[in-house]
Formats: sequence, C-alpha cells, structure tokens
Amino acid sequence: MNRNKLLTLFVSNLSNAVVHKILENAIDIPEISERYNKEIINSWNIAKRYREKINPVEKELADKEIQEIRKRIVNKVKSELRIRIEKGYENIDLESVEEVVEEVLKEMKIR
Repeated sequence: MNRNKLLTLFVSNLSNAVVHKILENAIDIPEISERYNKEIINSWNIAKRYREKINPVEKELADKEIQEIRKRIVNKVKSELRIRIEKGYENIDLESVEEVVEEVLKEMKIR
C-alpha cells in the first residue's frame, strides 16, 4: 500500500475516534456513551496499525506532514460534527476539536 493511501486511512480512523470522543463527552446517557467508547477504541486501534505502517513509531514525521495530517483531521472532524448538529445532536463542543486532535496526535506519537 502506498504512503498516501496509508495516510488517508490513518486520518480517517483517527478522525472517527476524535468525533466519537467529542460525542461521548457531549452525552450523559451511559448506554450511548458506552457505544461511543467502543467506536473510539476500534477506530483508535485501526489508526494505530496504520501509524505503524507509515514509518517507525520512534521516528517523527516531517513538520510539514504533521501539519497536513492535523489540518485534515480537524477539517474532517468539524465537518462530521456539523452534520451531527444539523441532525439534532446537542451539547457538541466544536471549540474543543483542535485541543482533542492535539491530544490524540501526541498519544499516537505524531507530535
């Protein structure tokens, strides 16, 4: 699989994890929150596998590449959350997107 495809799959899965993390924080119904948590774990594990294929985990990515990944994730997450808001979801904090993205990038050893 080529590098661009790996990056796209990585961004998609990490974006999905971030979306569900924000949705989980927005809801106080345990049953739904539990489903969001399962989705977070699943997407996180898939993203982690793609991260390992992109380059060695100990080795950092180029700053330009990091910024592109960050930008793609933020845009994808905000877009998905806006769709959810239009569907009637409540308590979604769009302001927290960039902060959560930074956290997951650090956890994924991108930063």
